[in-house]
Amino acid sequence: MRIDLHTHSRASDGTDTPAELVRAASGAGLDVVAITDHDTATGWAEAEETAREVGIELVRGMEVSTRHQGAGVHMLAYLPDPTHPGLEQALAKILAGRNSRVPAMLERLRTHGIAIQAQDVRRVSPGTAATGRPHVADALVELGVVSDRTEAFRQWLNPGRPAYVDRYAASLLDVMAVVAQAGGVSVIAHPWGRHGPDQPDEAEIAALAQAGLAGLEVDHQDHGADDRCRLRAIARNLGLVVTGSSDYHGTGKRDHDLGVNTTAPEEYARLLELAAAAAQRSGRATPQVLRP
Repeated sequence: MRIDLHTHSRASDGTDTPAELVRAASGAGLDVVAITDHDTATGWAEAEETAREVGIELVRGMEVSTRHQGAGVHMLAYLPDPTHPGLEQALAKILAGRNSRVPAMLERLRTHGIAIQAQDVRRVSPGTAATGRPHVADALVELGVVSDRTEAFRQWLNPGRPAYVDRYAASLLDVMAVVAQAGGVSVIAHPWGRHGPDQPDEAEIAALAQAGLAGLEVDHQDHGADDRCRLRAIARNLGLVVTGSSDYHGTGKRDHDLGVNTTAPEEYARLLELAAAAAQRSGRATPQVLRP
């Protein structure tokens, strides 16, 4: 069984529609795929319809932008009730932060002589719940300023570069709590991929586990072999689920092909058991895994 638990569609910063994403997952030989767009459940309905058509198992989730001890942390939330008021409020605030930074980024680019307007960004981001840096990058590609997203981030949009603008991110612990209240479970995405090894370290991960963290995304393209080995040991020591995934963004991210990393079936089963228990504790009608 081939299981990929982290993918993005055009509902956030991927380049495939949710339907195209699910079809691509089926075509790549996956048995299970999770749709985990940034800070939104907008793509779930379309993905569900297509999953029924092609006969693939679908897990509904999202990747929530959070901050912990001053550092940005991406948190994968699986199977929460998206209508939970606390979750809706948290996501709305995060999405507002995403949208509000774009005008400031465009203004900074214009001060460097790049003629880019809001309509250029809108043109390359149809169907997204909120625009952000990847869409600005796509507009720069279309305008011929850079060759691809990677160059746009490296030259203009990464922290410390001329057009970078910070944005609001929710507290990781607060988001974990509200996801639990919404009947979902939380997994830290690519934990050492953004800030380097040991950030967070084992003691910090242990504290998160005490607060209800379900798992770590260990097998990810941003983790080298040594990092994967050490993260797997930490997860084993703390009883956390180990996941693996592609972090697929369509053509928006190189070397993140569907199924490039996968989750072991026994770890997937553990994750679903934890999600079922969280749903029962919450008393809410949470989304179920859609099986063929």
